[in-house]
Amino acid sequence: MIEFKEKYINPFTDYGFKRLFGEEPNKDLLLDFLNELLKKEQGKIVELTYLKNEKITTTELNRKAIFDLYCTNEKGEKFIVELQKTKQKFFKDRTVYYSTFPIREQAMIGSDWNFELKKVYTIAILDFVFDKDKNQPDKYRYDVKLSDIETKKVFYNKLTFIYLEMPKFNKKIEELENKFEKWLFVLKNLHKLDRIPSKLKEKIFLKLFETAEIAKFNKEEYQNYEDSLKYYRDLKNSLDTAKEEGKIEGKIEIAKKMLTNKFELSLIYKLTGLTKKEIENL
Repeated sequence: MIEFKEKYINPFTDYGFKRLFGEEPNKDLLLDFLNELLKKEQGKIVELTYLKNEKITTTELNRKAIFDLYCTNEKGEKFIVELQKTKQKFFKDRTVYYSTFPIREQAMIGSDWNFELKKVYTIAILDFVFDKDKNQPDKYRYDVKLSDIETKKVFYNKLTFIYLEMPKFNKKIEELENKFEKWLFVLKNLHKLDRIPSKLKEKIFLKLFETAEIAKFNKEEYQNYEDSLKYYRDLKNSLDTAKEEGKIEGKIEIAKKMLTNKFELSLIYKLTGLTKKEIENL
């Protein structure tokens, strides 16, 4: 058995996310999360049914779309729930592309269909912040619909995209004001906790913590989680390294410009943080 420092799984691993939200015995966890996320829009979702999460287009390119979670409620409305660990250049395009599958599969072949559609929700839980959103550090939730530019009113309300930028959610346990914020806190901090906070001792969260407890995994579950966690850590380390290298390259460019403009070396050291040897190498 592999020993983990953490008591609970990391929901941002593929295995962790699927274990909490993608298994039939834990469907009530996903149902509760979606009800809190969408209660202003939906009222209350009574039932969820998991659908096959792999779709293949009919185009010549034969492109595949694989959703993290794909389900429908008792009214036939569709929900795609995606967990995205890394920044992707065309991620918004991807979510729009994904939304086309549950739209097209509603077409009634061989009958008189009047094009009436059920609602489609695409929910993206992000472990990063879009570059354009960095100037809004306190806004972590984005609800997107087709709207009229001039009036700002919703033009079509059956297609909804919700983006949750989790790095921006920094509330402490004592600051949580409602159940939705409790869900966000758990998603972001579950793997950092060593016990269940008293504020989260509600039935649904007690089940989540029980499901997430690594010590209760069998050998196969341990291995699956270890593999998923290793991939997550490798990915994170690669991104952190690239980010750090990018910072250094930026500092070097600044230093070069300052040298060209004959700035004092002491000022270059101070403003860039580069060492004397690094400056001399330029």
